[in-house]
Amino acid sequence: MHGRWSPVRPSILGGLAAEVNLDGLVGPTHNYAGLSLGNRASMRNAGEVAEPKRAALQGLAKMRAMVDLGLVQGILPPPFRPDPTAVRALGFPAGATAADVAAVNPALVPLLMSASSMWAANAATVSPSADTADHRVHLTPANLSSTIHRSFEAAQTTRILRTIFADTDRFVVHDPLPMAPAFADEGAANHGRFAAATDQAGHQLFVFGRDHDEPIVSAGGFPRRQSRLAGELIARSHGVEPDRTVFVRQAAAAIDAGAFHNDVVAVVNDHVLFHHQRAFEDPAGLAAALGRFPFDVIRVEVPDAEVSLADAVASYLFNSQLVTLPDGSMTLIVPREVEETPSTAAYLAAAVADPANPISSSRSFDLRQSMRNGGGPACLRLRVVLTEAEQAAVRGRVLVGGAARTDRVVFDDLADWVDRHYREALPPEDLGDPALATEIGAGLAELERLLELPGLYHLD
Repeated sequence: MHGRWSPVRPSILGGLAAEVNLDGLVGPTHNYAGLSLGNRASMRNAGEVAEPKRAALQGLAKMRAMVDLGLVQGILPPPFRPDPTAVRALGFPAGATAADVAAVNPALVPLLMSASSMWAANAATVSPSADTADHRVHLTPANLSSTIHRSFEAAQTTRILRTIFADTDRFVVHDPLPMAPAFADEGAANHGRFAAATDQAGHQLFVFGRDHDEPIVSAGGFPRRQSRLAGELIARSHGVEPDRTVFVRQAAAAIDAGAFHNDVVAVVNDHVLFHHQRAFEDPAGLAAALGRFPFDVIRVEVPDAEVSLADAVASYLFNSQLVTLPDGSMTLIVPREVEETPSTAAYLAAAVADPANPISSSRSFDLRQSMRNGGGPACLRLRVVLTEAEQAAVRGRVLVGGAARTDRVVFDDLADWVDRHYREALPPEDLGDPALATEIGAGLAELERLLELPGLYHLD
C-alpha cells in the first residue's frame, strides 16, 4: 500500500451529500451475442442461452442489499429495443421490427437488440456540484462509439437521463460527444473521483487508452476504447478546474488481458485507489499527480505476483463496488467469482484482516448472468454524488434511501414486473421473434407507469 491511512467521514445521508449508485435495470433482451471485442467473457460465452429474468432479479437483489447497508440506491431503466430511431437510420420504414430487420440481414438484429445498457457505468461521466464551476451536477452521456451495438445507446441514454435529471437549476445533461474515433468515450468506467470525503470537493481521474490520433486497435489486437481527448473535452464542459483533473493512460497489457475498461483493473472511492499493479502505463507519473492533492491518497496496489492480470479479469476483483458505509468504514461488493478464484479469494481474505487496509469488509453477490457477458458489480452502477436537495429533485420512483422519496417497496414492484414480463431463457436466435417485440412494448409501457416517468418511452 502507498500513502497514509486516516479515517474518512461517512457519507452524510441526512446531510450535505451522499453517493448514489444508479444501477442499470437489466433489460428484457439480455442475451449472449458475443459482440464486444476485447471483453473476454462476452467473447467466450457467445451463442449461449441467456436468462433475462434471472439476470434482472440478480441485479435487483444487489440493489436491495445496498439499501440495507445504509446507502442510497438508484434505478436506471433500460432503453427500448430495438430503438425506432436507429432502425430508421438503417433505412427501414417507421414501425419496422427486429423481424423485419432479420429478413434483410440477420446480423443486424443482435446489434439492435443488445441489452448492454444494463452496465450503467458506461452510461455517462458525472461531475458532482461540489466540483463544477456553476455548482450543478453535470452528466455527459457516453457516445460508446468504439462498438457498433453500444453506439445505439447514446440517444436513449440521453433521453433517460434528461427525464430523470430534469431540473435544469440543479442538473445539466450534455449531448454526447460526436461519433468519431477521436472522441471515443466509454463513460464512468474510465473515470474516478477522489475526495477527502464524499461530500467534499474532489479531483477527477480520467483514464484513457490512446490519444485521439493513435490507432484504435492495440498491438495486441484489442481496441483501446477511450480517447484522452474525450476526457479533456468532458472535464472542460463540466467546468472542472484543470488543476483538479488527472489524465493517465491505461496499460496496454491490461487492455490486452481483457480489461477493456479501466474499472476492470482499478476502482476509486473517496481517497482510496484500489488497483492492480499493472493497471496503468505510468504508475510513477500517477503517484506524482496524486501526491499533489491537498489530502492524502492511499493506494491499495495488488501485486501481479499475488493476483495475475488473468485472474483479476476472470474474477473481476477490481470491477467491484468499493463503497463507504454510514459508519465510515469501506466495504468491497464483489461477484461470487472472486471467492471462487483461489488467488483473489486469498488476497481479499488477507486484505480485510489487515487493520491498515481501508477495505475492512467484503460482501459477495451472485451476478452470474451479468458476469458471463463481462459485467461485474461496478459495471452495473453509475456513481452520482447528490446533495439532499438534488436527491429530492430527481424525478420518478428511481431513488431509494437518503433524502429520496421512494419507498423500498419499488423493488418488490420491479421484481413482480420482471416476473411477469421477462423470459426465462433467450437464445440469440430468438431476438427477432415477433412475440418478443410485443412483450417488450407491453412491459416497458408498464415500467414507465411503475417508475412514474411519463413519456420515457414515447419515442419519435
